[in-house]
Parts: sequence; structure tokens; C-alpha cells
Amino acid sequence: MTTKTDFYETLGVARNATPEDLKKAYRKLAFQFHPDRNRDPEASDRFIEINEAYQVLSDPDRRASYDRFGHAGANGANGRGFEGFEGFGGFGDIFESFFGGGSRSQGPARGRDLEYRTEISFMEAVFGAEKEFDINRVEPCERCSGSRAEPGTSASRCATCNGSGQVRRVQRSVFGQFAQVTACSTCRGEGTTVSTPCTKCKGAGRERRRRKISVNVPAGVDTGSRIRLRSEGEPGDPGAPAGDLYIHIEVEPHELFERDADDVLITLDLNVARAALGADVEVPTVEGPRELKIPAGTQSGQAFRMRDLGVPHLGSSGRRGDQIVIVNVAIPRKLDDRQRELLEELALTMGDDVSTGDRAEGWIGKMKDFISGDGD
Repeated sequence: MTTKTDFYETLGVARNATPEDLKKAYRKLAFQFHPDRNRDPEASDRFIEINEAYQVLSDPDRRASYDRFGHAGANGANGRGFEGFEGFGGFGDIFESFFGGGSRSQGPARGRDLEYRTEISFMEAVFGAEKEFDINRVEPCERCSGSRAEPGTSASRCATCNGSGQVRRVQRSVFGQFAQVTACSTCRGEGTTVSTPCTKCKGAGRERRRRKISVNVPAGVDTGSRIRLRSEGEPGDPGAPAGDLYIHIEVEPHELFERDADDVLITLDLNVARAALGADVEVPTVEGPRELKIPAGTQSGQAFRMRDLGVPHLGSSGRRGDQIVIVNVAIPRKLDDRQRELLEELALTMGDDVSTGDRAEGWIGKMKDFISGDGD
């Protein structure tokens, strides 16, 4: 005589498990050991044990009797034995929960999506561009136009599935009869068969080909942006749409500009005299050179904003970032005699107080006469 396993152990739950804990454990185990999914010879017996355990423990009265009297109490205390699946809403409910219904079939499969990566320049990302590149994808056979049959012949209705592309199989188990609908293995779900296959694709109806694709890259894209081309992926089953083509963008770095969201950053080197005296300087921008007024006394690291000279905001019309100019005051490494003389004179007029500008007025006049252009 075989001893029954404790119902709590069968479901793998504690003795104080809540109804929700029981239901969760039951769903998991029923899915794992269902005979239609698990071909292990012992799965059917295990499945019966799981259901019996759940039927007892999910009923408050039977659970209380089982806790007091064990298996005898579960089947005799209230005059009820193992009655099936009523406490769970019927076996059909859980079957649909796990498998989407016993008789529902899958339609034609959509085509596979394709993904490619392409590099564009910094300026192409700012202003947009039209890019052309090669892709390698599966397409309908050029010779038979995807019919699979040699030109001059035609496909015929599949005798196995009578043209439906599906076959219905009925399976019996200890819990009743279940229908399963699968794709027809004879016609591979297409509903037709060919007696004279296409000589180019060997009856597959598809072939792999290289093709040039033109893509309009919108202004404002950045590394990580993704462009979706609908229906440019691989073809689907007959009657199903093609997949999509996704282009992943990578932007090459620029020698002068950096990007911060929609703003463009650039570092401007100024010699110490221009930073101190102020100057009108020509600054590179994505639109070409522009003049920027640098005020006297500009410090290294100080930033100036040039409005609407950044990157267009992706997906909007008119919105655009700015160009941020960050000043780097360059200290000269080499001085000629006259430059050294002027800087020494400046040091004497200013002393240790760098804010004493009045005493440096004479020196500034001399510097204006002497300095033109950036120093080394």
C-alpha cells in the first residue's frame, strides 16, 4: 500500500499558506506536470496528486478536517471525495490560463524584424542626411514570386489539411478529451503543396538577397537613436505582414564640437592678454564662423551662450539648442624679451592685489599697442 504524500509538501507550501499562496503554487506545478506538456511517464500521476492536494487545501472546511485528521479527514469528514476541479472554476479555466484555450490556433506568422547599425558624421546628425547602405535579407523568390511552384505550374490544395494550413488533433487524458490545433506538417501551414518546385528556390518560395536601402536620417539624431522602416524586414507567412527594419545610429566624434543633449560645446583658447582686455573673436559654429564679444576680465572656464546655434530638437520644428563657448585662458610657455618686460611691469603695478585695476591702466595701454593675435 502506497503512503500518500502530505498535501502541503505536494504543493511545496507551508502549513500556514494563504489561499493566494496555494493558488500560485498550484498554477506553477500544474503547468509543469500537465501531461500534454510533460512527456515523463510519471507526470500524469504527479499531476493527479497536485490537483487532489489543491482541491483539499483550497476548501476551508476540507483543509480544516485534513489538518485535524490527515488524509482520512480530507476524504471522509464532510462526506466528499476528490470531485475534480470545481473549486478552481473547472479544468478548462486553468487550461486556458496556461495554454490560451484548448482549441485556439495561431495565425500566419509575421515576418522577422531586422536590425542594422550605421555610422554618420557629427554634421549629418545635426542637419540630417540621406544615407544608403546594403542589407542582406530574405525576400520572395524572384523567379516564382513566392509561389514555390516552377513558373508555368501552380500549387494545389493540401490534401492533409484541405487547404486550411492547420490540423486538429484530439487527445484523451484522465481528465477528459482535449483538442489541439497545430500547423499542418505537410504544407507547413501554407494550405497548398507544389508538385513541381521552383528550380531557383527549390520550392521554398524565398531567397536571400542583398539590397540597397535609402534612409532619411532626421536632423537631431544622436548615438542610440533608432529609425524604424516599416515592412522592410523579412516577409511573413502568406497573409501575414513583413517585419520591420531598425537602423541603429552611431555618431562619429567631431574634432572641435561636443554635444550635450541639444547644445553644442566648444572650447575657445584665449591668451591672457585678450582675456584681460576683452576682444571680438571669430568662433567656429556648426553654421560657420560667427563673431563673439569676449568682455574684459574673462576668467578661464567662463562660458558664453550663442543662441540657436546648437542641434535641432529631434521630432520638432523650430526648436534648437545653443552653442556653449567655454573659454580656456592659455598661459604662454615662452616669452620674448619685450613680452617678459611688459608682464614684469604689470606684476609691479598690480602687486599682490589682482583686483587693483587702476594702477595697471598705463600698462594696459602699452599692451594694447604691443599685442595683436594669440600669444604662444
